[in-house]
Amino acid sequence: MDIVLFIIIILTASILQTSTGFGFSILATPFLLLLFEPREAIQINLILSLVISLALIQKIKEDIDFGIVRRFIAGSAAGLPVGMLIFLTLEISMLKIVVSVIILLLTFMLMLNFRVSQTKGRDLITGSLSGTLTTSIGMPGPPLLLYFAGTNTQKETLRATTLAFYLFIYLISLVIQVLFAGTNAVIWIASGLGLPLVLIGLFAGQLLFKWINPRLFQIFIYVILLFTGIYLLVENWNA
Repeated sequence: MDIVLFIIIILTASILQTSTGFGFSILATPFLLLLFEPREAIQINLILSLVISLALIQKIKEDIDFGIVRRFIAGSAAGLPVGMLIFLTLEISMLKIVVSVIILLLTFMLMLNFRVSQTKGRDLITGSLSGTLTTSIGMPGPPLLLYFAGTNTQKETLRATTLAFYLFIYLISLVIQVLFAGTNAVIWIASGLGLPLVLIGLFAGQLLFKWINPRLFQIFIYVILLFTGIYLLVENWNA
């Protein structure tokens, strides 16, 4: 394991997750896959993401939309087993190519001012997609991020509601991963090494959150999604 690259990945992703409410899995997972096998990268991401959500949730719980969270959880019940089945059967590089294309297409739709009204049915669909992506590739963020951006959700509500949902989805996904894909010492040692970096990211990210204006927040969304989509597509096209 390249320890310098590992430090950069975890620290940067932690700051982004803490300051915006999304981003750790979206940024960390593709790069962790350079250092670890898929099962290890996904489980390290799930463990550290769960720690971040637990650490932040008390401070921002007043901004949570619990109705949306409940519908996300209900929807994810259908997506979680589907994602695990995909992980166990589909070649991982092909899965990442499909995800990258979806991310890029939906990002361009947002940049063209695509908007969608929020409904209970769409909450359920978004939760299902998020659950599928969490157990299959460890990335629940894209469906939530795209959905909330399309509905012009305030950044405080976005951050709090996604973190509340992450508490459930990361924990359940980790249990499913361990039960059906197994685990090993490398995963837990690397996660332990990442904890101090996460704590530093928590502190730095909270400071940055106070200074992020809505326009800059929107730019963050576009840049992260475009970067992730292009990276996954190029990295796995010839794999």
